[in-house]
Amino acid sequence: MLRILVTDLDGTLLGGDEAERRRLHAALARHPEVTVVLATGRGLSSVREILRDPLVPKPRWIIADVGASVIDGEEFAPVSAIQDQLRASWPGRRRVREAMARFPELSYQEGVAQDGRCSYHLAPDALSERITAAVHALGCGWLYSGDRYFDVLPAGVSKGSALRALAEKLDWPVESILVAGDSLNDLSLFQLGAHGVIVGGAEPALLAAVPESALVHRPEERGAAGILAALDDLGWIPESERAGRGHPLVVGYHRPPVSWTPQGWQPPASPNGILPTLNSLFSSGLPGVWVAAAVGDPGLDPAAAQHPGEPLSLLPLTAGEWAGYFHRACKETLWPVLMSEPDRLRFDATAWADYRTVNARFAEHIGRQAAPGATVWLHDYNLWLVPGLLRGARPDLRIGLFHHTPFPSPEIFAALPGPVATEIRTSLGSLDWAGFHTEAFADRFRHTLAGRSGSRPGLPRLGVHPLGIDRPAIEELARDRLAHRRAGHGPLVLSVERLDYAKAPVQKVETIARLLARHPELRGRLTFRLVCPPPEPGITAYDTTRRLLEQRVDDVNHTWSEGSWRPVDYLPRGLPFAEVIDQYLSADVLWVTSLQDGMNLTAKEFIAAQAVLARSTAGRSGVLVLSDRTGAATELATAALLTDPRSPEDLAATLTRALALTPAERRARLDRLSALLGHERPADWAARIVRAIRSPAGG
Repeated sequence: MLRILVTDLDGTLLGGDEAERRRLHAALARHPEVTVVLATGRGLSSVREILRDPLVPKPRWIIADVGASVIDGEEFAPVSAIQDQLRASWPGRRRVREAMARFPELSYQEGVAQDGRCSYHLAPDALSERITAAVHALGCGWLYSGDRYFDVLPAGVSKGSALRALAEKLDWPVESILVAGDSLNDLSLFQLGAHGVIVGGAEPALLAAVPESALVHRPEERGAAGILAALDDLGWIPESERAGRGHPLVVGYHRPPVSWTPQGWQPPASPNGILPTLNSLFSSGLPGVWVAAAVGDPGLDPAAAQHPGEPLSLLPLTAGEWAGYFHRACKETLWPVLMSEPDRLRFDATAWADYRTVNARFAEHIGRQAAPGATVWLHDYNLWLVPGLLRGARPDLRIGLFHHTPFPSPEIFAALPGPVATEIRTSLGSLDWAGFHTEAFADRFRHTLAGRSGSRPGLPRLGVHPLGIDRPAIEELARDRLAHRRAGHGPLVLSVERLDYAKAPVQKVETIARLLARHPELRGRLTFRLVCPPPEPGITAYDTTRRLLEQRVDDVNHTWSEGSWRPVDYLPRGLPFAEVIDQYLSADVLWVTSLQDGMNLTAKEFIAAQAVLARSTAGRSGVLVLSDRTGAATELATAALLTDPRSPEDLAATLTRALALTPAERRARLDRLSALLGHERPADWAARIVRAIRSPAGG
């Protein structure tokens, strides 16, 4: 339903206390179907200054200069077809000033932006027929308000006449319009027959001039609160929303916590990672809503989609929008920078436009879901532009973003095109709080944002909160799967990771070839099992890595295979999580060689599963070989064997050392890893971050 709010600024939209202005701003943000039109005596340059105030809703149209100017609020350009007609009789500012100069009682408002009008100060007792006759002789009209302001205008021009012309051009029915004002220069708005609200504390002359009518509301509340009262009376924004209806917590993530299939909702396979962690946050009773994208599934109605585990609000995207946003902008432009692989960066302006559009839609959707003063918890680089967009629309919100990926150094971040880098930095500077897995990532963020330009001074508050795993769930599953553990004829080196150049799968296969060449005793015995499921269909950023990996696997197996033994057991598919646990229990070494990684929870899952194995058997304990570029390395460095993933020699030497450790050395390292792993529940991690975002001093 078409709804138009036409409001004066001073004393009306800008009136009342800040809390009421915040409530009105939040209510309008939740109801984008209400088009906002500003109708003011100010000039355009003055209005633009006012629009820097985050509590002023963005107008679609602006009626300025007491009706002499009509502006497109998106382009800040005159609506010439209307404005030229309104000013047809205007003789020009110079001629008006010359004609009115003979009246010393008129004081021209120097320094006040004026276009298509001339504004003076005039005492009430000095308003005379001589002055008004001089105005009429110029072919102009006049308006006196506030017992002070005398405006010379084109004949017949007022806020009301400008609104009438705009409504006719845009086919607005009068019953769809609500006008709001507080002074006599708003009188013409109330003469159109539209709904009206004269806010509390209005100029007595306006109250006297507007006849009593069921169409005109006269609330006691001043300014923004009076507008809210009228919106409530009309049913445009119900009282329940004025009182704060909406969610106190909104989680924004590009994916939903569950997957929709023809059989219904399917939960994540693993109990670990951000999706099940946030599931646990909602299932623990914290009130809120999860906003995520629903991509091109004709069998799913996003508006009605609900899941019994948590409130879920889905943003529908077409397959084309998702491809430009995620497959290309996220994976081809931003991911290489995050992974410190800037040479792989590919920028496409069309894809970046899709990224902007999707972020804008997320911001709008989140704004509609959030209660006044709500907490918004965003996740990862996929929503980097949301903070800035949301800050402008909903300044009442507390906005935090947790980075699950590494954050690049300023030098790597600078590989992005300049305007894109500036756009991202400006948006991230709008956050109240930013979280990371490690101090190093937080420090890179701090230096990347230092010196940026923007309206918010200083940096967001920073927090370092490494994510853990649901250890009891892993241990219970490991105990159930002990009987499935397979003992091989030689050492088993295991990697479990999605196909991604950042995981260095090709480098691992080449390291195996190097080991077999240097250590003949491993031939016929050593197996490297690479569980490597492909990315979702449509992502082409990893195609080169996939082709090279398949070729190198074939080369190494062709060179070194003996009988039924193959050195590389490549599984290019995902496994049920129970079978992943089987692999952890069977492995002698978990080999994590990421070139960059946020946390790497497989390392922690391996430790939990191996700890169960160590308690149940006197057999050998597994060894964790961990890239020093992972977030987990910060926590586990004293017990894991760290490796430099960019050094072929170090990869080979560290894996050789792992295979040569004695049973006692393996068990001692595993015991330390188990102690370092701790027992914090992921739900506690999530709750702690929500508190940090909400707290002015949170970290």
